[in-house]
Amino acid sequence: MKLALASTLVISVLALCACSVPTPPKAVSSLDTLLPHPTGRSNTTEVKSGPGVALGVIYSPSTQINREYLRDYQANAGTGFGQSLLVQPIHDAYVASSKPDMAVDWVNASLQRQFGSVTVYPDTQSLRAARPDVVAIVDTHSQLTTSRSSDIKADVSADFYDVQLNYIGTAKGSDAKELTQLWADFKRSEEIIADITQQQDVQVRALQNFDQPLSNLLTRPTRKVSMLDNTQAKKLY
Repeated sequence: MKLALASTLVISVLALCACSVPTPPKAVSSLDTLLPHPTGRSNTTEVKSGPGVALGVIYSPSTQINREYLRDYQANAGTGFGQSLLVQPIHDAYVASSKPDMAVDWVNASLQRQFGSVTVYPDTQSLRAARPDVVAIVDTHSQLTTSRSSDIKADVSADFYDVQLNYIGTAKGSDAKELTQLWADFKRSEEIIADITQQQDVQVRALQNFDQPLSNLLTRPTRKVSMLDNTQAKKLY
């Protein structure tokens, strides 16, 4: 009887706490407010790369919003009424599966392996003044589980442009999964933790799916791109 009561209590607390989890933002086009319209089309369909090529990166509005969404998700997941009754491993699983900078760090590590230098610019004005050899607009979007939806999804892309800001091509990766209802009353806490952990698995698979199209888009193959390279892109802000 005590075991059944404890299980019911955990599930009830989960349902109450989940109500405070932020809902995912809508994706925003990577070109909105960033580049002059319409952009031209480059004469080449391959991106120049190699040790002598400078890449300038801008994060799209969607990426900036997505990072804030994940920060809010970490801050709010497992909070609210009954927080003190929520088992710590469930709270930890929420936090571990919603890292705000995982996508941009992964993409930057992949780009670092392909270009001589990678610089992240805060806006198009500073980027256009610097005139890097190649420009990339990095776009990321995540959808994590909430009390209203157990569908999880991750998308990442990089739109490439030449020095005149003519469009060359896009490398993208995505992954999605539909979970069973996270707060169903028959689930044990171990099963709930396993489901929450799948959020990070989906994000990692989307990033892995991005790496191969990136290699295909470049003019010369290089070492296999990997998040194992901890080199960070230079930032001007």
